[in-house]
Amino acid sequence: MKLTAVAKVKNRLGLHIRPATAIVKMLQGFRSSVYFTLREQTINAKSIMSLLVLSAQKNSRISIVVEGEDAEVVMEKLLKGFETEFGE
Repeated sequence: MKLTAVAKVKNRLGLHIRPATAIVKMLQGFRSSVYFTLREQTINAKSIMSLLVLSAQKNSRISIVVEGEDAEVVMEKLLKGFETEFGE
């Protein structure tokens, strides 16, 4: 299954080390592939270095693609995470 969505970065400092770490930890144990795209750059969202290189600032709109057998659960968790600023 392949799902796509767009999420807005609400964190005051963007996707810095704390929310990036929360994303990587959240995705551990899931089998689906997860990709974020911002400004023509697509990265593997399971890589903390890739998330930091993305340099997503506050109010950035990130396209999310999740593909795999557990895609629905992964997408739900990610969208909730963006909505709640990954606990910040």
